[in-house]
Amino acid sequence: MSRILAIDFGTKRTGIAVTDELQIIASGLTTVNTKELIVFLKDYVATESVELFLVGEPKQMDNSASESEVHIVKFLAKLEKAIPNIPIKRVDERFTSKMAFQTMIDSGLKKSQRKNKALIDEISATLILQSYLYSK
Repeated sequence: MSRILAIDFGTKRTGIAVTDELQIIASGLTTVNTKELIVFLKDYVATESVELFLVGEPKQMDNSASESEVHIVKFLAKLEKAIPNIPIKRVDERFTSKMAFQTMIDSGLKKSQRKNKALIDEISATLILQSYLYSK
């Protein structure tokens, strides 16, 4: 089997999580400067077998698209062009940032560590991936 890679896209930085090859465990991989995201993903899939990209779909409470959706759609077009052989699936990402922050608190991280937005993005990507695995 191949890995599933989840992306919590942000205009400045993007959190990335990945499954193991058996697609059982979701783990945070890293946070990447969004400007370098396509290059990072191309390098990653050159060395690891990835069968699916999951990209968070931010929605408002009324189910309408979030303001950041415009940026995500542009990224998706670039991703499809750069890596056309790996399908992309969208996953609702409502509340993942809040859940990521709560996870940090529950894990006992100090207040100074919880200010690390890169870590929040990575945990958010992991939560997106984990919710997809549960739904499978």
